[in-house]
Formats: sequence, C-alpha cells, structure tokens
Amino acid sequence: MSRIRNRPAFVCAKCGSTSGKWQGQCPDCHSWNTIQAVLAHPANFPPLISKTRTSGDSSGFVSTGEPVTSLSEISIEDVPRLGSGFAEFDRVLGGGFVPGSAVVIGGAPGAGKSTLLLQTLCRAAGEQPCLYVSGEESQQQIASRAQRLGLSGARLRLLTETSVERIVQVAGEERPAFIVIDSIQVVHREELNCTPGGLAQVRESAAFLTRFAKQTGTVLLLIGHVTKDNSLAGPMTLSHIIDTHLMLNSTDDARFRLLRASKNRFGQTNELGVFAMTGTGLREVKNPSAMFLSRSSGSIPGSLVSVLWEGTRPLLVEIQALVVDSQLGNPRRVTLGLEHNRLAMLLAVLTRHGGIVTSDQDVFLNVVGGVRVTETCADLACLLALASSFRNLPLPCDLLVFGEVGLAGEIRPVANGQERIEEALKHGFAKLIVPAANLARQVTEAEVIGVRTLAEALDVL
Repeated sequence: MSRIRNRPAFVCAKCGSTSGKWQGQCPDCHSWNTIQAVLAHPANFPPLISKTRTSGDSSGFVSTGEPVTSLSEISIEDVPRLGSGFAEFDRVLGGGFVPGSAVVIGGAPGAGKSTLLLQTLCRAAGEQPCLYVSGEESQQQIASRAQRLGLSGARLRLLTETSVERIVQVAGEERPAFIVIDSIQVVHREELNCTPGGLAQVRESAAFLTRFAKQTGTVLLLIGHVTKDNSLAGPMTLSHIIDTHLMLNSTDDARFRLLRASKNRFGQTNELGVFAMTGTGLREVKNPSAMFLSRSSGSIPGSLVSVLWEGTRPLLVEIQALVVDSQLGNPRRVTLGLEHNRLAMLLAVLTRHGGIVTSDQDVFLNVVGGVRVTETCADLACLLALASSFRNLPLPCDLLVFGEVGLAGEIRPVANGQERIEEALKHGFAKLIVPAANLARQVTEAEVIGVRTLAEALDVL
C-alpha cells in the first residue's frame, strides 16, 4: 500500500495536467519536454486550520471541518479593505487588500517587487502587526535597504526562514495582519523530498500558506520569479490557488514601473498602476497620461496621440510611425507595443481603402513609453500616423484620434467613448477624430469630428 501511495505522478509544468507516466509531449497542451515527476500522496495536502490554539500543535492550530451550507443561508458582510499606502497599488487591487486573500507579485529581477512590498509593510506596520519573511536575504540586508529608502520599520517584524512549517508556526504566534513571503520559489515543505522551486514544492507551499491565510484572515503576499517569456515560474496550478496575480514590469527606459493585474477575484482585471523608480524607492505617478505624453511641441509627421482604456480609467499614449523606402527585397515590418499581425492587417486596409501602397516600404510602428496596446481602439490612430509618415504630412500636436477599423474600411465605435473624449479635453486637445457612433453629445470645448470610414478620416487630414 505504501508503495502505491508514494508512486510519483507526472505533471506538465505549462498547463498543470497530470498523467500516469512520463511522455515527451503533453497530451493536453502539446508542449514538449514539460512533464516532470512529482510525489503525489495524501500527506502533501495541508490540513484545514482554525484560530483555536492548542499546546500540542506546533503551528498553534487544530484541524476543523465546515458543514455543508445552503447558499441562501450564508450571511454576506462587507469586509473593510486594508490600504497599502499607495493609491495606485489600491487601484490595481480593486480598493485595497481583502483580509484572508493571497496575492502573488511577479516580475523580472530588479523590477522592484521587494522594494514595493517593504515600503507597503513599513507603512502598514504603524497600525497593525506585519511580518516580512525572507528566504533570499538576511535581516541585515533588509534593514540596510529600509535605511537607504528612508523607511521607519521600528514595528515591522522580520524572519529569515525557508521552511513553510516554521513560517506558519511563527505566524501563529505573531498573528500578523500582513505576511510577505520572499519568495515562493525558495520556501519548501519539509515532508516533500524534492528541491525548493520545483513543481511540487511551489504548489504545496503555496497551497499550505494560502490555507493558513484564509483560515486566519491574514493578507498573504507572495513574491514570485518569472521565466524567460515573462510568465510566472512554477506550475500552472499556482495561478489557480491564489486570489490575485500582479505583474510588475519596467518601461523601456527603466524609469517607471507598471503594475498590472492579470487575475483578481476582488477587483478589475487588467487594471494598471504606474510608479516611478527613485533613489528612495517607488513613488506613484498621479497622472500617467502626462508621463506618456512627453513629446515635442511642434508638428511632426507620423506622430499623434490616442487614448487607451486601462482597467477603469483612460490613458493617453503617443503612437509613432515611420514609413521609408525599403532597400531589401522583403520590406521590414517592425512593431513595438502592438501586435505584429495587427499591423499587417492595418496595412492591407490602408492599401485597399486608403489608396496608400506600402508593399515596397519599410514600416516601423512604436507605442511610446513601453505601453502595450491590447485593444483595437488605436487602429485609426495607427493608420493616420502611417499615412502622415508616408506623405510626410505633419500632424497638429493638439490632435487626438481613436477608433477601431474594420476590414471594409469602416470606423467602429469603442467602449467608454465619452470618457475617452473627456480625458482628451482635460489635457487640452483641441481637435479630435473619433467614430461617429461615439458622439453621444455635442462638445463645445474642442472640435470633435465623427467619421464613419477610413476615407473620411483621411479627408479630414
């Protein structure tokens, strides 16, 4: 029986599917060389824990069970959110931390994950107990960083430990409102006979810590490493265990940090928070649109401004296009911040419905500031920027354009069109080219032109 119980299972590191034997290719996601052997036995799964203190249990909790309850019998109470001290951080979280939630913050080395959470806990430690657990740095290193950042961490508790059981034991004694684990890839369960950072260790450690957080109402903050393709390292099940997944990335010039929520059970996904990296830590940017609009005051061919919708707010970005004669047999198509296939489609529409042929031209398209355009609202702005560069036609610096372009050359409306127009007016834009369907009311503060086809938009220019 013990031989069957300790029989290894084979788990895909990309999709998390389990199979009974090793295979070179995953049968579910069809990825090669992603299946790894892990130990699968009932002892790996953490027990349910409650706030009842016992003398025999090293973690200070006892196993309990909850009865089956009808959905209508469950009382719903408004749980107050816990602020992080950063308005941008709270925006991404959906209004603050939810007690008992598990949050993973991933990012490349040097992005500022540890700095952001150290600043957050030093601010929160003045009102409630907080515990910072590090498995990568010593207490002296953390204290040196706090001193360099000018943080007052007199009430912040530090622990250097990698054993999950020991961490839970100390947390049961300290009873913190916030606990940071730096990082989830270095902690381990003692009963698992595999190295930290492996699939089984990351999965079981995260599950054990998450269960502790939910049963005690502790806000659990996990720092996660990323792989070469900027995805969270570890099994795919890690994203299902936690409640919120945040990614902290730097812009191309490394001056700013973008915090985005890819999963959030308590708020809006794809919400964006902007921070500036300074010598004293991260500082939130109150007006991100002004940051991405640091452009010259003169009229420049191939450059204009569009407005994106990031989470719950608009964001103004500058789009630059450059069209030049190609010296190659196969002209280049280079995009930064925009999907490459989207550019190919827009060039085909520009040729068919705009009369501008770029088959012998090198085309470069860039979204300034390192922002990625994930929606279709910037289609019209990209096409007009390309036409401006091709014709060497300077565009007014107070012109803003947004709208989706269809394959038939029609201009389709976008969501939150009125809010986008109001954001443009707030920043002083005097002329707007928008989809005709987004003109819900007459605007007197600026010249707003509604267009229905690409040909109409080109005639306006």
